[in-house]
Amino acid sequence: MLAPMGSLGAPELLIILVIILLVFGGAKLPKLARSLGQAQREFKHGTTEAERDEVASESSSKAQPSKAQPSKDSSTT
Repeated sequence: MLAPMGSLGAPELLIILVIILLVFGGAKLPKLARSLGQAQREFKHGTTEAERDEVASESSSKAQPSKAQPSKDSSTT
């Protein structure tokens, strides 16, 4: 039977790192890391911006009073 997948240890991470190094090469690793960092930063910025927009829309909808029905004036009939 197969063991359940657990956390990765140091030997597994080392093997994965060597495979990545062989696939991408030493010169492209800094560019790859930089692009992953930029993607992560943009994702975090997008999620926080979406949360701010959501909070702002909720607060603006609470701040707007509901439109009251105009009262009927007896002098116009």
